[in-house]
Amino acid sequence: MAALRLRNVFARDALAPYLAGGPGASAGRVTGAQRDAGTVGVPAAAVPGGSPDTSATGVGLMGLRFPNRVGLAAGFDKDGYDVDSLGRLGFGFIEVGTVTPRPQAGNPRPNLFRLVPDEALVNRLGFNNEGAAAVAQRLESRRYAGILGVNIGKNFDTPLQKSGDDYMSCLRTVYGIADYVTINVSSPNTPGLRGLQDPGALRPLLLELANLREQLQPVHSKRVPLLVKLSPDLTDEQVATVSRELRELPVDGIVATNTTISRPQPLKSAAAAETGGLSGSPLHARSIAVLRSLRAALGPDFPIIGAGGIVSAERGAATRNAGADLLQLYTGLIYRGPALIREVLAIVR
Repeated sequence: MAALRLRNVFARDALAPYLAGGPGASAGRVTGAQRDAGTVGVPAAAVPGGSPDTSATGVGLMGLRFPNRVGLAAGFDKDGYDVDSLGRLGFGFIEVGTVTPRPQAGNPRPNLFRLVPDEALVNRLGFNNEGAAAVAQRLESRRYAGILGVNIGKNFDTPLQKSGDDYMSCLRTVYGIADYVTINVSSPNTPGLRGLQDPGALRPLLLELANLREQLQPVHSKRVPLLVKLSPDLTDEQVATVSRELRELPVDGIVATNTTISRPQPLKSAAAAETGGLSGSPLHARSIAVLRSLRAALGPDFPIIGAGGIVSAERGAATRNAGADLLQLYTGLIYRGPALIREVLAIVR
């Protein structure tokens, strides 16, 4: 077995049952020493390689060449500790974060709940991260050969009317190490943040960031695509309004969608009553409904990354067919393990 070192406790605990002995293995197969060291055994078949082959599966989008269509969503490796290790699982792109200008602890624990019968999670983490500068410095030495995205947000105690300052600070800090940047205005766990999706707030924010990009581009000799991550809880009217705005703004793409504060029924787990954003299987139907609306409004050429409820290859295909150019995994990876990456890639082209 090869060794896969994971420093992120969340990632280590989520993946250890699979990496120790393959899908279906029990968490007990990982020794205490391995957990403490952050090292788990990886069957060779579970590791497609550190540099995914782009010959047959590569995708050109936003001026970038993605090795394949399947990536890791933001929130799994918030501080960028495990990009190299997670990249060995075969992801074509990895999105780290959300990062904020200043480090913050996030919301009090418990703040993450597994809804096992529902193949879902509820989280109210609240942008816990070590700060944009620390994450950027760490990522400067990455060896991962795929595309790296960085998801940016505002600190919880920054007034909403000054949130632009936080996003600008983050963009300056991560621009040099990012292949693309996602502007997170849709997390339900930072009070007021979703209000930034309103056109009166979204337009000036995106124009500020686009203007800053024009200043940073000659300094770093590259143009970094800017994407916006949207909520699945937008009404159909709001989706139409946001689409009209984005068509007119210097934005390169959308991530659709974030977690939901709704609770699609039926949900079996008692943890469904916990406050926070729901991800996983129950999110899928609403996520692809929003995705379809966005695709219809924005046309066939506007880049969209589909995220939300991809817990099987069939769900991945449905998200692709709904209009997503690329796909992101998160909760499905926890419940199905790294094999899900290969399964989705096998039927998504």
